[in-house]
Amino acid sequence: MAQTKRKRRSKHRGTAAGTIESRGRTGRKPTAQERSASKQDQARQKRLERLDRPPTWKSAGQRALIAAAVFLVAVLVLFRQSPGAAISLAAFMVLVYLPMGYYTDLFLYRRRQRKKAEEGRREKEKQD
Repeated sequence: MAQTKRKRRSKHRGTAAGTIESRGRTGRKPTAQERSASKQDQARQKRLERLDRPPTWKSAGQRALIAAAVFLVAVLVLFRQSPGAAISLAAFMVLVYLPMGYYTDLFLYRRRQRKKAEEGRREKEKQD
């Protein structure tokens, strides 16, 4: 099929009131920081923000429940245990995973904060 020589034109987008929106981006203009930040930099920044939040019992509980659910399925399917035994083992796993996960997160969080404070002190000493 032959192609036309003429370029396609984008259509104007009219509203019900009869006004025509301008082409291109019609939202707010990005700030200089948003324009300069690449996708990788934004992902890195989000990750650092997430790591700087202190751990919560809620997040540890969610992780414990997910791990216990996987464990429950594994016990039922792989080991062919009765549902009652599998549920009691899964409940025990929640009781083990919950504090273990929270205190592991707390240990890692405190270690990161110490490291961050140490780097801040080094930067300050370099400037002085």
